[in-house]
Amino acid sequence: MKPVPSGHARTPPCVADMVPGYPRGSMILTLDGALPAEFLSPGDRIISRDSGLVVLQGIKVVEIVCDTVTVEAGALGPDRPDCDVVLPVHQQVLVRDCRAQTMFGRDQALTTIGQLADGEFIRSTGRQTLTLIQLHFDALHILYVDGMELACEAREPLRNAA
Repeated sequence: MKPVPSGHARTPPCVADMVPGYPRGSMILTLDGALPAEFLSPGDRIISRDSGLVVLQGIKVVEIVCDTVTVEAGALGPDRPDCDVVLPVHQQVLVRDCRAQTMFGRDQALTTIGQLADGEFIRSTGRQTLTLIQLHFDALHILYVDGMELACEAREPLRNAA
């Protein structure tokens, strides 16, 4: 496992509010322990909530300008997240506490982090430029990211430009 080389596909800065991905530096739980998202490579085995070990099919780095939310350490439960985190407002998160029951009438629910904003522990932090690491799998999975359970959408595997 190594840092994403500069030869990987990069998207120039753009205004995009629905681009999925995890901010650079996000710690992803893998078979080798928690690793920064940018150190992952296709073929790495990632631990998911829904399927156990899943194989990373592809990775892409994008830079976007989007609405963001800051989630304070512990805002979603003990060590969830394990540090303050800035996420795109549209990032999907699995909620399995009283919020799921109160907001959705279910024991667990997949929702955007922006819907959980309370103005104190989960708060809007305006538009920011973020470098996102997009991880691509064969299906949607719930990954352990900075102690949170975040969705990772299924995408077609990427091919490096020649």
